[in-house]
Amino acid sequence: MELGIYTFAELTPDPATGRTVSPAARLRDLLEEIELADQVGLDVFGVGEHHRPDFAVSAPAVVLAAAAPRTKQIRLTSAVSVLGSDDPIRVFQDFATLDLLSAGRAEIMAGRGSFVESFPLFGHDLRDYDALFAEKLDLLLAVREAERVTWSGHHRAALDDRGVYPRPLQDPLPVWVAVGGTPESAVRAGTLGLPLALGIIGGLPERFAPFAELHRRAAAEAGHEPPALSINSHGFVAETAREAVDVSYGPFATMMDRIGRERGWPPMTPQTFEAARSLRGANFVGTPDEVVEKILFQHEIFGHQRFLLQLSVGTMPHDRLMKAIELFGTQVAPAVRKELGRRAAGAVPAHS
Repeated sequence: MELGIYTFAELTPDPATGRTVSPAARLRDLLEEIELADQVGLDVFGVGEHHRPDFAVSAPAVVLAAAAPRTKQIRLTSAVSVLGSDDPIRVFQDFATLDLLSAGRAEIMAGRGSFVESFPLFGHDLRDYDALFAEKLDLLLAVREAERVTWSGHHRAALDDRGVYPRPLQDPLPVWVAVGGTPESAVRAGTLGLPLALGIIGGLPERFAPFAELHRRAAAEAGHEPPALSINSHGFVAETAREAVDVSYGPFATMMDRIGRERGWPPMTPQTFEAARSLRGANFVGTPDEVVEKILFQHEIFGHQRFLLQLSVGTMPHDRLMKAIELFGTQVAPAVRKELGRRAAGAVPAHS
């Protein structure tokens, strides 16, 4: 299994001081976090896109390009690119450029977006939310497939044998589809033979198993080999469970309550936070051993090939976040890989 980290470079007040880190400082810290993730042997680092004052990144490819020369092995992906409000040609060019700069380590994680600010910002009608994504994904895949493209749709000017440059080192450039809880999106990814990134940030994980099954079944019915599945979730790792909770609860609650006020969610409480970090909850907050146990528990449900952890749900103290990355890379990831290797070899049967 590939293991990695993703972030949206949050800009929320420190619960202890009330101060909010500047975007410049947050981005400097983020580059250090990506560099450390590479050094401790993690496989993937994702940077997401938002267009709000409480996030520092609206252009993931730019941040990842800055990280490319500071890293050697780690794959660099968006998490996500809001494709419905962007131009697929430009997205492809940005990540093809990143692929060249990183010697073939770029990926695109395309999604419809959990926030909608980018749609009016770039002149799109929210009534076309789903149609925009479907059409632009089709164009992105057409550009990925061929250097010269002839294409037409309803929401963008047609292309008549136009060349798109530069071309990436990877052929094809990896494209994942990110979904939160829409069956149609899982089916669409499977039908296209694309890997699926399934975001689970609330509820019981087994409730999401049907999405993985829909993805696999749609791929099989379309004649594709089984595409990869990633589980993407919130969490935090510390040497003790108490420390993990004490460090992460304030920033988690600050961000989730802010979003909850917009969407009608109830406020986070210590009790709901504790329930979410239990074995069958959505959050991976705890010691390395607790996080390992939970990853392996969910692997029995999903059989996924990748797991990405969002450590910074709300702005975390940079030193604590760096320690969490170190623990995830040096303790969690090796233990998960070892146990899954044993299971694959038949040495230890999976718990049912």
